[in-house]
Amino acid sequence: MIKNIIFDFGDIFINLDKPATVRLLSEKFGNFTVTDEMMKINEDYEKGLITSFQFVDYYNSIFPDAQKSELMKAWNAILLDFPEYRLKFIENLASKNKYRLFLLSNTNEIHIHYVKESMTSLRFNRFKKCFEKFYLSYEINLRKPDTEIYKFVLSQNNLKADECLFIDDTPENTLSASQLGIKTWTLIPGEQDIVNIFNQNFNF
Repeated sequence: MIKNIIFDFGDIFINLDKPATVRLLSEKFGNFTVTDEMMKINEDYEKGLITSFQFVDYYNSIFPDAQKSELMKAWNAILLDFPEYRLKFIENLASKNKYRLFLLSNTNEIHIHYVKESMTSLRFNRFKKCFEKFYLSYEINLRKPDTEIYKFVLSQNNLKADECLFIDDTPENTLSASQLGIKTWTLIPGEQDIVNIFNQNFNF
């Protein structure tokens, strides 16, 4: 029986345009290939292993003709709107106190600052207080799909894996969680919506 629900953030609550950053940089500075080094920098940044200054400075070395403000704008272009109906959904779910609710997101300092600004601090705080714990990868130095991040959440909160449902839009993330015995839902953005969670075939 599910007693705990662990939610991803992007494309679960806030809408994303994942190709936006590469698209904008390509339009402005010419087509480029995302290298293994770039992926490593991105992952290190999501783990909080490098600072925002170091992150932007690295991409400024890749795109020397770019203003840092242009790089920041392109980086944040992935982030779209946070529909009010989803915020009300999670507030309603939290108010019932039926499940322990957690947020577990791969994210970074620049994106979180932008989210707070775009959705307003008031709405962001309304969202954050719905969760018992609000885990952001860059604050805990762990990221999905590494199994260590799920083990961390389980041990920190004395959770049993088979009593947890983890919801994410990325198959590799739900796969690694499921290998620990956590029940998972790989939500398909644009086809499914978190507000319909209780229409899914889970043992609530």
